[in-house]
Amino acid sequence: MARGKLFVLIITNFVDMVGLLMVIPLLPFYARDMGGGGLVVAVLITSFTAAQLISAPMWGKFSDRYGRRPALLVGLTASMIAYVVFAFATSIWLLLLSRIVQGAGGGTVGVIQAYVADSVEPDNRAKALGWLSAATNVGVAIGPAIGSAALLMGRSGPGLAAAALCLVNIFFAWKFLRESRDMTQTSVSKPGTSRAAIARVVTHSSEPAPRLIWIYAIAMGAFSGLMAILALFLADKFSVGKDRIWIFFTYVGVISVVTRAGILGKAIDRYGEAQLSRIGLSLLAAGLATLPFATNFYTLALAVALIPLGTAFTFPCVTSMLSRVIPSAERGLYMGVQQTFGGLSRVIIPLWAGFAYDHLGKTVPFFTSAALVAGTIFLGLGLDDTRKSRELVP
Repeated sequence: MARGKLFVLIITNFVDMVGLLMVIPLLPFYARDMGGGGLVVAVLITSFTAAQLISAPMWGKFSDRYGRRPALLVGLTASMIAYVVFAFATSIWLLLLSRIVQGAGGGTVGVIQAYVADSVEPDNRAKALGWLSAATNVGVAIGPAIGSAALLMGRSGPGLAAAALCLVNIFFAWKFLRESRDMTQTSVSKPGTSRAAIARVVTHSSEPAPRLIWIYAIAMGAFSGLMAILALFLADKFSVGKDRIWIFFTYVGVISVVTRAGILGKAIDRYGEAQLSRIGLSLLAAGLATLPFATNFYTLALAVALIPLGTAFTFPCVTSMLSRVIPSAERGLYMGVQQTFGGLSRVIIPLWAGFAYDHLGKTVPFFTSAALVAGTIFLGLGLDDTRKSRELVP
């Protein structure tokens, strides 16, 4: 039963990611065509995250109380609406609206992670999250190519194609995805409030779960800072246009898939989740720091390869460790809180990256992100025993 739920969830998440990546690589180019620069692109990207930031705890609490399945279906519906708006956007403001609508539905990322945690025994959660991430990155690999091909139908082609794909995904999830949450627990153990959970992360930062949330948030924000200006960097330094940007995303996606599907499980067995997450953070920091020094496509490929390797080792392990130290009744809530802190970081750091790219130098955002990721390595020291800890909150 658990494998069946996981398989359907993986398919649902994969299709959702294909649709998302059909439009995301084109967003900076659309914005530039409408007169936007690096900071405008960063605002468009962070608007999605800001909406996620507000909605993630709500979705987590909603899923704890009413179930993971309805929360996920509503989120997918919001994505479909956002793609239609994107397809017909003729101004920066409409692009912004599409990002906000999709971000509000995108707060269900924590719900998806809680879905996996509900369905898989603790010792296999990191591997299951790795498989989920692998499927996600297959979407990252093929979505941009499909989006580029959809440009043959005109400027609105990628958005409309993504909306149609999302509609199919909604039907698939409604038909085959079964509830994973034991709803009988809601009458016995009610989840806490989002405000209390957020406050606890801030006031009890030395505890395992808050530290894991901070690691996730800072590393994710640094990675998002890179993604906010990467398309512009590739266009300015290597003359990569919107007809070729998909090649980069496919390259990253393939590395991510191979790593998460073929290497992650064995690496967890050998090193453990805590040590492997630190290895991942080191690789991610190295990739961010060396990317500005790339002088041709060969050195660019080497630097870029470190980034998906780093994220593949880091995020599934950190999320799995977090799921171990949270009671089942509040798992959705705290994973939503993880997305909230990640969302805040993904607003602040990309905005900084866009500003720095325009005004301080094109390499500054990369070095800033690398320094932040390197700093999180120290936060993870001493977390090797999280497998033995089963509870954070009283």
